[in-house]
Amino acid sequence: MIKETHSSEETEKLGYETGLKAKAGDIFCLSGDLGVGKTVFTKGFAKGLGIDEDITSPTFTLINEYNGRIPLYHFDVYRVGDPEEMEYIGCDEYFFGEGVCLIEWAELIEEMIPENAVWIKIEKNLEKGIDYRKITFGGKE
Repeated sequence: MIKETHSSEETEKLGYETGLKAKAGDIFCLSGDLGVGKTVFTKGFAKGLGIDEDITSPTFTLINEYNGRIPLYHFDVYRVGDPEEMEYIGCDEYFFGEGVCLIEWAELIEEMIPENAVWIKIEKNLEKGIDYRKITFGGKE
């Protein structure tokens, strides 16, 4: 499925709509260049889970946990040098736990991601405007 947004508000709303449908055990993998809107999407996603906290990218902490109607485990694996780091923090407990996982830069640990994950690729196209985003939902590429 492909969606197009033309503002950060629309990208956040799409995240919200996705979060509304999320259920325990779901894994969402976000990919896209720096500054493409992964965290904006995540902010909306968290709102869809009923989370009112300020959502920040866990670039230096690797994971942030939030409580909503189901827990949100928000990963940012941009700085993971070795997938074994993910094993060290017990990623399987999160991947197969009672919450929903949202993983930014998931392509960097692709071999660790369970097969049932939903991959979400966010892309810019400056020819269509500075705020344009093409958001593709699917399986592994």
